[in-house]
This record gives sequence, structure tokens and C-alpha cells, in this order.
Amino acid sequence: MDVLRGATIAGMIVVDDPGTWSAVYPPLLHAEWNGWTYTDTIFPFFLFLAGVSLALSLARRSAQGETSSALLRRLFARAGVLAALGLALNLAAFLAFRLEHWRVPGVLQRIAVCVLVAGAVLLAGGARAAAWSAAALLIGYAALLRIGSLDPAGNLPGRVDAAVFGVHTWRPGFDPEGLLSTLPAIATTLLGALAGERLRSEASLGRKAAELLVAGAAAVAAGLAWGRSLPINKSLWTSSYALLTAGLASIALAACLVLVDTTSRTGWAAPFRWLGRNAILAFTLSTLGAILLIGIRIGGPDGRPRSLWRALYATVFDRFADPRLGSLLFALAYLALWVAVCGLLYRRRIFLRV
Repeated sequence: MDVLRGATIAGMIVVDDPGTWSAVYPPLLHAEWNGWTYTDTIFPFFLFLAGVSLALSLARRSAQGETSSALLRRLFARAGVLAALGLALNLAAFLAFRLEHWRVPGVLQRIAVCVLVAGAVLLAGGARAAAWSAAALLIGYAALLRIGSLDPAGNLPGRVDAAVFGVHTWRPGFDPEGLLSTLPAIATTLLGALAGERLRSEASLGRKAAELLVAGAAAVAAGLAWGRSLPINKSLWTSSYALLTAGLASIALAACLVLVDTTSRTGWAAPFRWLGRNAILAFTLSTLGAILLIGIRIGGPDGRPRSLWRALYATVFDRFADPRLGSLLFALAYLALWVAVCGLLYRRRIFLRV
């Protein structure tokens, strides 16, 4: 699981940090609205794995004698820290980029809510409650989306965000990590928790991997079928999108079980393991680093100020006939920096646990 989580964080850093947004390979961009790309699978993978980890962690702590009330307090504390980190990153971007408005929602804020609610459901009713809750959230949200249009302007999640957050959103009137679309994201986390519950069983590793593979394939098929009537859409986190991406995450987890846990040749996985053991730290520091590099202004060759980020890209990486290659190499170099940092922390057994 650490390896897959690390691969997910690696993908997140690469797609979030190209040398220039004017030259990016299409799979490394979000779908414009409906549809999906590789980039659109990254965040749901992380939430799915958060659900897996949640199920394993709660079971372990319960076995150690912690009460449900103590575990619930722990969940609230963790959610508070994650939300505070997310708001701090948004504030840093607001100040560094001199934005007109401070964004309230965000990736870490959504993770906080999803983990808190999914954990509370597990504590209250276990796997059965998680399954029923995920189904209710997906079906209920699909019904809510029918109130209004599914277009960028006029969709219900956007109207809710505008009413609750006002101008403090990613763009006027809408936020991809908004309030209403967090409901199916919670379902994604609950589906991951169900996978985690299955991993806790005493079945053989091969059987667990096979079950995850079959369940994942079924979810992918269901998501694609549902997508014919309810478009697959990351910005709205439609129910079809939630099913599809949870299925893909389950298949990827099954593959990692086989590739990592049944063979001794896992040297290739070490960088991902380093990132996976400090996933929140890697995301937070890489985001803060990007904000600082973009926010710092220096003189350009034409005398006009430019960001340190732009200067590094133009000086070192903007050397190819296809600028998308240089842009990708910049992102990979930035990823390598944080792999090295997490590798050092891993060797010193330093892990940030939120």
C-alpha cells in the first residue's frame, strides 16, 4: 500500500508542477469537463488508499484496546490538522500570488472531511455500514445532480459552493473540491475502507489480490456503464466517476500486492515507498515549494521580473523542439527533489503521521 500511495503522490507532483502550463502532454492535464485522463485518477486513488489505511488503522487500534470514543477523537484531531494544513497552503498561495480572494476548499480539506466521515461510519457500523453508506451517497448524489444542468454553469454543486463560500473558491462560482461534491468523494473513501476490511481477512495474499482485481473490474464496468447516462466528470466527482476510479484503484492495489509482496525484487519500488511513508509531508512541502518558487520574482533577460520557477525552466529545461518534453523533465526533476528528501527521512526513520 505504501508503494501505491507513493506512486500516487509522485503522479500528483508531476501533474501539478510542469515547467510551463502552456506546454503539457494531454494525459497530464485534467479533462476539460466530461471524460477522464490519467491526471483525473490521481486524487481518487489517494482517497481510496486513505480508506484502506483507515480500516487497517482503526482495526489495529481497537485490538490494542482503544475505545470507539477515543478513536473518534483521534479522527477529529487528524481532520483538524489536515484542514489547517490545507487552509495554510491556500493562504500561502493567496499571499505569494497576490490573489484577489483566498480559496477555502482544497485537497487536504477534502481528505480531512472524507477520512473523518468514513472513519465515523466504520466505527458506528463496520463494513456493512460502509457498504450501505457508499451506495446511498452515490445514488443520492446522482439524484441531486439532476437538479439543474450538468454543465460548467448551472450545476448544483457550483450553486452550493457559490452560496456557501462566495468568492472564496477555485474559480468564481465553482470549486472542484467543493462542498456537495465531497459526498461522492466520501463514498470513494468508504470503498477503499471496504478493500481494507478485506485485506484484514485471513485469506491468502493471492486470494486477496484476486478479489480486489475482480471487485475492481466490476466497479470499472459499472462506472463506465453508468457514465452513459451520468457523465464521468472529475470536477463534479460524479457517481460514475467515483465508481470507475475506485475500481481502477482496486485493480492497482491488487497489482501492487502481487508485484511487491510476493517477490524479493522490489528495488524499483523504493522511491515510491519513501514517498508513500511520508505522503502528506511530500504533498505539503512540494506544494509549498512550488508556491515559493513561483512567488519569488527575479529580473529577466529583458529587464522585466519573472518568477524563479520560470527562470529555472527557461534556463535549464526549455531546450527542446517540443516544449512539452522540457516541461515534463522539469516536473520530473522537481519530483526527484522530493523523492530524495523523503528517502533521507525514510533512512532516518522520520515519518510525519497525521
